[in-house]
Amino acid sequence: MNETEFLELLKKYQNGTLSHEDKDKLDAWYLHKASNSKRQLSEYELADSYEHLKSRLPLAQKTKVINIWPRVAAAASIIVLLGAGIFYFAKSETAAKQENIQIVEKAKEIAPGGNRGILTLSNGKQIILSDISSKDIIAKEDQDEVTIKMDANGVITYVINPDADISKENGNSFNTLSTPTGGQYNIVLADGTKVFLNAVSSIKYPTQFNGDQRVVELEGEAYFEVAKNKNKPFIVKSDKQSIEVLGTHFNVHAYNNEATVKTTLVEGSVAVSSKNQRAILKPGQQSNISDNAAKITIREVDTEAAIAWKNGRFKFDNADLKSVMKQLERWYGIKVEYRGDVSDVRFNGGTFRNKNLSEVLKVLELSNIKFKVEGKTIIVYP
Repeated sequence: MNETEFLELLKKYQNGTLSHEDKDKLDAWYLHKASNSKRQLSEYELADSYEHLKSRLPLAQKTKVINIWPRVAAAASIIVLLGAGIFYFAKSETAAKQENIQIVEKAKEIAPGGNRGILTLSNGKQIILSDISSKDIIAKEDQDEVTIKMDANGVITYVINPDADISKENGNSFNTLSTPTGGQYNIVLADGTKVFLNAVSSIKYPTQFNGDQRVVELEGEAYFEVAKNKNKPFIVKSDKQSIEVLGTHFNVHAYNNEATVKTTLVEGSVAVSSKNQRAILKPGQQSNISDNAAKITIREVDTEAAIAWKNGRFKFDNADLKSVMKQLERWYGIKVEYRGDVSDVRFNGGTFRNKNLSEVLKVLELSNIKFKVEGKTIIVYP
């Protein structure tokens, strides 16, 4: 993107007409410029420059909820003006000498996660999926009645032998797909249901769905596109709840180390059950279940934020800092420590999951949160 295109995007931002796609372009452009710049502005220089630009741009201000985009636009403006030779410091030209422009040695980059998964067969054998070619048959189960394959896109698929006797009374064989820190994986179950599994998650499922229900067990987070079958409901069991559907799209966030289990409905209808309670969700709604809550709570949410991980993005909808950092812990394999109270810091905005951690932290730092990287530990300062 050249300077003219950037200024056009900035103009759209000022007019309130900047689309989500344009926001992504602006974000990606800023991250590219910032990460490739040899100049590192100090906190005070950035603040002075931001105040100068703010006097020229009608940037919206919020007290508690931090919108990342105004700061991204302002910071990107700084880089454009710097490149054009018309960047101004509030300090005198004499004071802004070499000591204000530092060339620092870059810390070792922490790379993002990717497609990584482990498939555990009914006999206990574990298969590292990164070692499997899409041309390979991964395994056969149920006396060769089910063939497990990997398609050209790296998705696991289950193919049932058309001559298999699925009416027999013997129990199903169960497989488990799990993802490590920094991993995600997709699978198509025997009934055609598509499951997108987020990092540090696992799903246990039968190799074929016999009986009058389709039951799977989830730990962590997954997005489901359930194949329709009105005669055989699809049930997702997770910590604290059970979800029943006939055919729909929804996201389940059920990590054992988080207090609340969240189910977000994108389309169709789901019934959420917990502690002898039952609630029906409509598209755009999210149910919340926690140990200290007396009942299932339902609220309207931004579904794009809930499933952004599936689409390769981080997207924050009034998200608190600690929940944001938990996402980064699972995706980048880091440990986060807090120095100070950050309980009132919340975010709107987002960035891409394929970025190195340093680039993501630059976006978050635009909200006056400071980070110190010590190996794989991130220290957060308010």
